[in-house]
Amino acid sequence: MATPQQEADMAVTRAGAPRILSILAIGAAAALTVSGCTAGGKDGGEPSTSVLSVAASAAVTTWDPVRSFSTEALYLGNVYEPLLWKNAEGADEDFMPGIAESWETSEDGLTWTFRIREGATFHDGEPVDAEAVKASIEAAKDHAGASFIWAPLESIEAADDTTVVMHLAYSAPMDLVAASTYGAWIVSPKALEASADDEKYFEAGIDAGSGPYTVKSYTPGEKVVLEAYDEYWNEDAAPTYDIVDIAITPDAVTAQQMLTSGEVDLATNLPLENVDTIADDLGTEVRTANSPFNFVAFFNTTRAPLDDPKVRQALSYAVPYEDIIEVGGAGYGTQSHGPVPKGIFPYSEDVPQYTQDLDKAKALLAEAGHADGLTLTLTFASENSAEARFVPLIKDAFAKIGVTLDVRAELFNQQWENAKADPAGAQDIFVVYYWPTYSDAGSDNLYSLFHSSDAPFFNLSYWDNAEYDALVDEAGTLTGSDREAAQTKYEEAMKLLVDQAPGIFLYDAQAVNVVPKGLHVADFNENYPFTTFFAPIAPAN
Repeated sequence: MATPQQEADMAVTRAGAPRILSILAIGAAAALTVSGCTAGGKDGGEPSTSVLSVAASAAVTTWDPVRSFSTEALYLGNVYEPLLWKNAEGADEDFMPGIAESWETSEDGLTWTFRIREGATFHDGEPVDAEAVKASIEAAKDHAGASFIWAPLESIEAADDTTVVMHLAYSAPMDLVAASTYGAWIVSPKALEASADDEKYFEAGIDAGSGPYTVKSYTPGEKVVLEAYDEYWNEDAAPTYDIVDIAITPDAVTAQQMLTSGEVDLATNLPLENVDTIADDLGTEVRTANSPFNFVAFFNTTRAPLDDPKVRQALSYAVPYEDIIEVGGAGYGTQSHGPVPKGIFPYSEDVPQYTQDLDKAKALLAEAGHADGLTLTLTFASENSAEARFVPLIKDAFAKIGVTLDVRAELFNQQWENAKADPAGAQDIFVVYYWPTYSDAGSDNLYSLFHSSDAPFFNLSYWDNAEYDALVDEAGTLTGSDREAAQTKYEEAMKLLVDQAPGIFLYDAQAVNVVPKGLHVADFNENYPFTTFFAPIAPAN
């Protein structure tokens, strides 16, 4: 029988399918933000209306903040607020207050209490109070696109107007859950009631948030216009711009042309290989930050020769990691320490890495009885431009140790279906681009990608290791009550993962920013990868 943690995590894998199938093939440049010169900014003479014009690749699949599970997070993160914001790596504090001004948990991690700030209002004028928080979370648990993140929640009560108490079925990190970019927005009760009767209620661009911006207008597939909310409670994070005028521009080259011609001030998606040139042209500097996106190559561990750890280790030693980062990510990346991306819990630089060592790779292949070489197949998503660039480097490197690699570019859905059909007839190596749903890559990446189960969702190495499973399961039960102990267990699991090598841990893609003087856009936060924040993210009063 599965433990509560296992049941929750299996719910994560089941419910996570739509997100991965719909947007997993987005290239590494999805984390890229490049900005030009300020148009009408408030520090440029205090015009009557300050306007920031933006070219953004983010499509709107829904305006419903509960059902949202895709790239419309770029807009929703400026319109809605969660209970807590997760700070980027390196901040003095792990979290920053949002709708909740303080929070605490019981020693056993089963009861979480959030104190709701007074004075905040939704854009429709309704007060943000404990009942609104309760209704939002109950709606999210019931039908959110990421409803599975609330699996530990047994019940929630509004003890008074400013106190929300969550009772859990088992210990879980509800601070991380409450700070999720999906399934955790606090929504006006009036809108929740209206949308309960009409699932299309939000689709015209109606908003019911409490954030720094409102949705002024929406033209499907073409434009989103945000307007500053004058009654926003957080003066330290008040909007710099009165209007943010966003042209939906999926093509990166078009966005580059709009930026360099001065048609827009900011572009959220540009050809990664052109970043340095654009920065030079604009007289700006390139800045990098962590992102939650990373690349893994699964080995099919169910059949020879990849059922032998020595063969998997040999191939891991053959990979040219630095070249892959340079070619696949235009140099904007860091070699992975296992499948947890840098900056996301429970990332650790104590987890070892492979480095390219062709002599060691050949020796291990010989020890495994394959001195005469091997022939293997590798598949990757043809939509992913980074994979298309770096996969040939793996093929060339393997050839140097006597391994012939048959490379197949497939549409991701085809790649996915072939891999899920039957491991015995599936690919030998499956390259994937992955990120956690929220800022807990223990319950997501470590579980979803490599934990065994009778019907694995994304464990496309098909690996089954009881020791690894036990470590990940135990860590999951500790994360809500003793995060340091959970970190220790997760690190043990990751070291075992690297040693047994059911996959090749390639690189963590970086977010790239080119920020000119005078433009006010918040720094990239790896915990909200699809959101460009148009108001500063400042400590709450």
